[in-house]
Amino acid sequence: MKKEFHHVGIPTTKPQPNEIYLDSVKLYITDATQTAHRIEWTRAEPGCPFPDVLKTTAHVAYSVDNLEAAIAGQNVIWPPFEPLPGIRVAFILDDGAPVEYLEFAK
Repeated sequence: MKKEFHHVGIPTTKPQPNEIYLDSVKLYITDATQTAHRIEWTRAEPGCPFPDVLKTTAHVAYSVDNLEAAIAGQNVIWPPFEPLPGIRVAFILDDGAPVEYLEFAK
């Protein structure tokens, strides 16, 4: 399985420039690919269904070529979903730290 660093996600409570709203999970994100150090800011709205650890703890994210293979046997804390067209995402917990896997449509 191919796994490549994609970004670091950092929760915030302050609105950020150029936020993208993910209605399905009531979350604002920024585009990490538009920053020099691949930082994605995340801001949860009330009612965001994510576990608290995703709303309060920074995460590291990797792009993978097979999302199901990446999360197989892992402690999945948010199952695969499509927050934006062409991107499938899932979160695991690795020794208490959240990790995101992203699979981009081919």
